[in-house]
Amino acid sequence: FPSQTITGNFASVIHGLNANHLTDQVIQRSKRMILDTLGVGLLGTSTEVCHKVTQYSKIYSSDISSTIWGHLDFRLPPLYAAFVNGVAVHSMDFDDTWHPATHPSGAVLPAVIALSEAFPQKKKISGLDLLLAFNVGIEVQGRLLRFSSEARNIPKR
Repeated sequence: FPSQTITGNFASVIHGLNANHLTDQVIQRSKRMILDTLGVGLLGTSTEVCHKVTQYSKIYSSDISSTIWGHLDFRLPPLYAAFVNGVAVHSMDFDDTWHPATHPSGAVLPAVIALSEAFPQKKKISGLDLLLAFNVGIEVQGRLLRFSSEARNIPKR
């Protein structure tokens, strides 16, 4: 379709992804990335910046809530839970990275987990669905990097 935009084509490709596209290698690597991100995020909950965003976010509440990592008794609306958990992941600066410089899992995993927790009990997603959502998020981030003219100017190290 020559009249289709780059954005439309990109959205079609992303929308067309399903669990059958996840190879065994992708699943294993994703599990390792997720475990690493959770570990770094739990460590990050002890940082000063994480304490500050947690305190700030306490002003928000909702009937729909998601877990704040490292705090069993504290939940926030999914948007703020993803923000706080994302700050926790990145606050130690040990989260995964690729070139050009970005931290894919720290941006994607907290959002995917927060959203998955927000689904009603009867619509909970499977572990495979979570892996698919995680990989779609990583794919979107990687492709957006490729589209970025600024990313092309970052020197390789």
